[in-house]
Amino acid sequence: MVSSSSFLSQFGQVGVFLLFGLFFAFFSLFLAWLVRVRGHDPIFRTTYECGPEPVGSSFVQMNVRFYLFALLFVIFDAETLFIYPWAVAYKSLGMIGFIEMFIFMAILLGLAYAWKKGALKWY
Repeated sequence: MVSSSSFLSQFGQVGVFLLFGLFFAFFSLFLAWLVRVRGHDPIFRTTYECGPEPVGSSFVQMNVRFYLFALLFVIFDAETLFIYPWAVAYKSLGMIGFIEMFIFMAILLGLAYAWKKGALKWY
């Protein structure tokens, strides 16, 4: 059974962090309220586009290809994030670590598939 003094010493730190976090959140909200704009000028609330009045709708149709490139970037970014520590600890991981990384690198076959299907062309 855990004594009450060790319980408080272990979870007291969490409580202190929680109190500091809540204080920081409320202090940030108070500062935002303190420096907010209080004017009700209708010209101040209009959008600004380098001087002239805004023309047209703000809706812009997004091309799906941008989404595809973003997903490919996230895949390569995650792979880079995991390959670097693996390369540093390569000798201590042995053959099992090598096989696991080989399986992980198979994700790159998805890029080859997308490239072969022509998903990366901008025509």
